[in-house]
Amino acid sequence: MQQLCINSHDIVKFIVYLEELPNLCLSENKYCNIRFAFFIAIIQYSLQTMLSCSRLLKGHRTGPALIRSFGQFSRIQPPVRNVLPKVIARPCTAVSTAATAQFATPKVVGYWLFGIAGMAFGAVALGGVTRLTESGLSMVDWKLFGRPPPADEAAWEEELRKYSESPEFKYKNSQITMNEFKFIWYMEYGHRMWGRAIGACYYLPAAVMWAKGYFDKAMKRRIVVMGALLACQGLLGWYMVKSGLDHKNFEGPSDVPRVSQYRLASHLSAAMVLYSFLFWNALSVLTPAVKEGVAKFTPQVAKFRGMAMGAKALVFLTAVSGAFVAGLDAGLVYNSFPLMAGRIIPDDILALSPALSNFTENPTTVQFDHRILGTTTLAFITALALKSRGLPLSPRAKTAVIALTTMGWMQVGLGITTLLLYVPVPIAALHQSGALLTLTSALWLSHELKLMKALKYVPK
Repeated sequence: MQQLCINSHDIVKFIVYLEELPNLCLSENKYCNIRFAFFIAIIQYSLQTMLSCSRLLKGHRTGPALIRSFGQFSRIQPPVRNVLPKVIARPCTAVSTAATAQFATPKVVGYWLFGIAGMAFGAVALGGVTRLTESGLSMVDWKLFGRPPPADEAAWEEELRKYSESPEFKYKNSQITMNEFKFIWYMEYGHRMWGRAIGACYYLPAAVMWAKGYFDKAMKRRIVVMGALLACQGLLGWYMVKSGLDHKNFEGPSDVPRVSQYRLASHLSAAMVLYSFLFWNALSVLTPAVKEGVAKFTPQVAKFRGMAMGAKALVFLTAVSGAFVAGLDAGLVYNSFPLMAGRIIPDDILALSPALSNFTENPTTVQFDHRILGTTTLAFITALALKSRGLPLSPRAKTAVIALTTMGWMQVGLGITTLLLYVPVPIAALHQSGALLTLTSALWLSHELKLMKALKYVPK
């Protein structure tokens, strides 16, 4: 959204410009109303928000709210508003004006972003199943646009021959049958091709909608960022797989052929960031945050908003710790709850040296951390739900609180069940998908509360 900085020099330029518009085709009445609305905006802005808006309103779209306040005096016509940016527009972080507030992103953009977000969710779920079935290292090469699967038995024999040169085959799957190999190969192939399908469904429509002018300046920047994240995600996936194909990584006596837990966590984190960006922008287009009255903004509501942001961060951090659990197969070391082999803190929690490496390389410590983060996040979400009672939240925000609380409890229940049953694939896959659903609920709640911080600065 383009923003304007208003000063006395700009006011003079604006008046002179209006007097020199021979082809604007406005009546004298409309002309006066435009000038009146402009000065009303200056007066209200100066008296109520001048001292603080450049610092506190940065990043908040308060322009539409201000325009509605002034519109009842001026009734400015859309064609005139569209002229204003050409008159006095220049970069600033002060206040958004009517000139750019009138652009409405078409709903089709929101539906498209929701669709891509759904596909990204499916990619994360499919990637979790691929990891659980230990299929990720079955394809030992990578091509940008992919390739068709083997067409005959000779082609399958060639694929198996290439796989036989990998560390996983040498140290773990030397007795694999052709049917077993086909299963893990198709799992990895499906995950990769789904990612390429996301790319096709993103870049092609984005180019068409960009050419048709569906995006404003702010949305164009977001489209570029999301496109870059999507491209990096594919490259990061192959970078992760390569760590499991290098024989030098498995020369120790206790090394297990698998991808680096660091790269796996990076791959999952990038996927969640991409999904969050897609989901957030889709919500912004289709269901803008409700603008509650200023009278409803209280210190309790402000604190609740901060807690909601904290819950979102905790959910994300817990999910990232889960990636380390998956990368080290840490779910198989202590299959009891709440104690670990009869102890609150197991004996081998700091078995590695240096001590800091235990938090990312020791399966016991990684599982312990995930337990602590999971229970802490659940307690925080429960406290958030209790605090929401009696607060003047919008109906959508209250529904988001219920969704987040429900998913928080379900996610912990699925995690405990996965642990006690020695990580069965169906339940573990539900647990991994549940992490993204919990993050989705947290994002939804944050989106519904994103304007709360600015409400007390909007003119009453």
